[in-house]
Amino acid sequence: MKKMTILVVIWLAVSPPMHSQEDARQALRSACMEACLRERPNADLQRQEVIVLEREAVRAVLLGDATFFRRVYSDDFSGVLSRGEVVDKTSFIKAVQSPQIKYESFTASDVKVRLYRDLAVATSTWSMRAVLRGQPVTSQMRAVHVYMYTSSGYRVVTGQTTMLPPHIDQPL
Repeated sequence: MKKMTILVVIWLAVSPPMHSQEDARQALRSACMEACLRERPNADLQRQEVIVLEREAVRAVLLGDATFFRRVYSDDFSGVLSRGEVVDKTSFIKAVQSPQIKYESFTASDVKVRLYRDLAVATSTWSMRAVLRGQPVTSQMRAVHVYMYTSSGYRVVTGQTTMLPPHIDQPL
């Protein structure tokens, strides 16, 4: 009997108290409720911020400027180029800076933004006119970018571009 009592005492000493798990659940529940009830930023201002970032992105492509992408694309960015190639942040920047293509114009139109808590999904049409390997080309692509709101502002975490007919072979 004495051995049994010692085992029960040891078990009670090493097992976590039942109420601490309940306290942890209650703390998580309270934090969740507080986040839901907290005043949300102005949705129209958030949409405008993402639209500005989309327009800055096409300008950065036009200029072959990697600074924008280093600043706004997350370090763990993963995307898909119009030709189906999967890229990370580094390989995307290499595609933007490709010497094979010289852009004459590159614009974003029909930009639409949907907000979901700390995420924003932007869709747009990218239109470009360029010289690719010495040949003039024009094309349009549909672009989708997913932004996550962080303490440093919006960051692109993933994106995909899809060529609209007629298709051409290009770096992005």
